[in-house]
Amino acid sequence: MHDILPEDQPYFQRIFQATDEIAQFYGFEKITVPVVENIELYERGTGLGTDIVEKEMFSIKTKGGDTLALRPEFTPGIVRAYNQHGMLSWPQPVKLYTYGPLFRYENPQAGRFRQFHQIDFEVFGEQSPAIDAQIIQIFYTVLKELKFGHLIVEVNSIGDVQCRPYYKKVLANYLRPRQNALCQNCKRRMKENPLRTLDCKDEKCQRVKLQAPQIIDHLCEGCKAHFKSLLEFLDEADLPYHLDPYLVRGLDYYTKTVFEIFTDKQIQPEEGGETVLQRSALVGGGRYDNLVKILGGKDVPASGAAAGVERIVALMKERGLPPAQIPGPRVFLAQLGDLPKKKTLKLLEELRKAKINIGESLGRDSLRTQLAKADKLGVEYTLILGQREILDGTIVLRKMDTGEQETVRMEKVADELKQRLKNSK
Repeated sequence: MHDILPEDQPYFQRIFQATDEIAQFYGFEKITVPVVENIELYERGTGLGTDIVEKEMFSIKTKGGDTLALRPEFTPGIVRAYNQHGMLSWPQPVKLYTYGPLFRYENPQAGRFRQFHQIDFEVFGEQSPAIDAQIIQIFYTVLKELKFGHLIVEVNSIGDVQCRPYYKKVLANYLRPRQNALCQNCKRRMKENPLRTLDCKDEKCQRVKLQAPQIIDHLCEGCKAHFKSLLEFLDEADLPYHLDPYLVRGLDYYTKTVFEIFTDKQIQPEEGGETVLQRSALVGGGRYDNLVKILGGKDVPASGAAAGVERIVALMKERGLPPAQIPGPRVFLAQLGDLPKKKTLKLLEELRKAKINIGESLGRDSLRTQLAKADKLGVEYTLILGQREILDGTIVLRKMDTGEQETVRMEKVADELKQRLKNSK
């Protein structure tokens, strides 16, 4: 787990700002779900055979004997909230988004943390592929707002309960004579859920996968029509996509559409040689039409996706992409002596109400030290409050670039500053 230090906060703020703005435009409402849920929620929703449930969940035994889990992903918790709060009776589709920390007990390595953050969008109550396309467009737009280039959408269909069982048999028949060429995990996955062997990153499993039968050749008519329509929506939206017939997601609840969004970067080897394309996955998601029912609700179609914030932050820093611009103070307040120091707190609050961003150094008495800090902050004006000014009901206004000073009535200082700052923009 890791601390997010002040220097990194503007990156997180930039991502969350872009998310909020785009969510609001597309009519998504924010939801916040608990960090802790009953473990059964993830066992039923995410799937007993998934890596998340098998190896990566932080579980907690309560004094009352309940087993809870720190949330490893958002979707099951949001589905639980949809069912629990009767959102089926709301106008459909229900469009929700959130962001915050998640927890997985992964082996620590570069860029992976046991506490990490995601942004997440979910839509309930609409089965049209237009919703899948909109989810893809939203995440593509968020990344574009953050100044990412060279984005590509990898997309596939993994069918549904009508056609996927048959494809699983076809895939298992292909894998069985080749199982000695698979890693240990995939030998086990082959028996439990052969689809998940397609998600393995092991090099020898990748070689086996390249000749495997493709699920798009075995889709039922409904899934085929849904996927064809999705691709047409993506074409109309001018979203660059690539059909990956072996793309699957590592979670059990997905149906039909699955997708990932990658960003590419060309890497030039130090000692010459061919340029290498470095690909980083930033977003993953798809449709999950059965999950609401699996978790105790009605038969409600749904679609959603999530993006890893820490990975986005790391790439923003690596590529020099701008974080949020947090405005610094344009005015500094200096005080000399005990009585002015006591009056400063009230004056600061008055200036805050006037929406004037102020820097100060309350613990310092030396005017030279305070003016040096004002210089370092790059403010345009410094207010100087001493004993004489307190008695006269005035304050000194110093223009920092010229050193010019004039005395202003205390009750007029906020209006005077607002006017000067407006004129100097």
